[in-house]
Amino acid sequence: MQLSFNSLIRLMHGGYRYEKMPGGYAVGRHYTPEQLDYLKFSDFFHVRGMFSSSNTLEFVTDATEFSFDYLFAYYGSKDTVDMFVNGVPVRSDKVENLAKRGTLTYSLNPGKKTVVVYLPLDSEMWIKRLRINGKWRSVKKKTKVLWAGDSITQGYGTFVTSQTYVNVCARKLGLEVVNQGIGGYYYDEKVLSPLPGFEPDFIVLAHGTNQHKSADKRERVEKYFAKLVSLYPSTPILAITPLWRNNESTRIDQLTELAGIIKEQAAKYPNVSVVDGFGMVPNVPYYFFDGLHPNALGGEVYGENVAQTLVDLELV
Repeated sequence: MQLSFNSLIRLMHGGYRYEKMPGGYAVGRHYTPEQLDYLKFSDFFHVRGMFSSSNTLEFVTDATEFSFDYLFAYYGSKDTVDMFVNGVPVRSDKVENLAKRGTLTYSLNPGKKTVVVYLPLDSEMWIKRLRINGKWRSVKKKTKVLWAGDSITQGYGTFVTSQTYVNVCARKLGLEVVNQGIGGYYYDEKVLSPLPGFEPDFIVLAHGTNQHKSADKRERVEKYFAKLVSLYPSTPILAITPLWRNNESTRIDQLTELAGIIKEQAAKYPNVSVVDGFGMVPNVPYYFFDGLHPNALGGEVYGENVAQTLVDLELV
């Protein structure tokens, strides 16, 4: 059975909205058209704003095989396309081993199961012609979360898509995520905008590491929190201060200063909570790809710790 475009996007998660692209492909977008237009001030940011971060296919089925056609509209760093069945990873395809366009075919064991396919986090992947040789139904998720951040939130450094901290946390808690993480980004209130039709139950904010040495970091953080809370005055917000880092560009004193500024600004708003990023990932290089971005192990630990924080705050 081949699903129609409308049926296909019912099985897609992680997008604020879905577009039909040339050739009939579907793609999930994290941003409004107006936000993407604003990001054109930087080609680097605009391209990464269209990557497939935290986009998934999810469905319950009794099928023994399914497939879909894909096309890479843009490559960033090359990570993976991962499949989980009933919460267990069973297949991972490296993007570097896939053609620019083609078909991915998956075999499944008999019986009812829940399937999740993670699309690449650091490339823009379009899909179409999903074919399933059995019954299927969509997966419903109750808790909606807006995630804002930089390359760590987008997932760079794990090189295993399912192991980004956002994906780990979302998988553990069953969250419906819109991941607005962009590699290299920072506190910028101008990108914030209403998302008509998407009302998050809470927001996770993880910015700062890219501007820890900026002279205007206090002003930027202050403006960002003021704008964010004006858009979501009663929505719980969890702000994560920057993670520990030890690459050659790091100034720990200024990173610590920025964390203090974030805590100070967050304290102005009753709907904002703060967690110390230094406690989210062990402060040793083994958990990092490059002294800045958590690797797959670091992403797992980070995601588990954020999930526990959300439970402790009774947000889920």
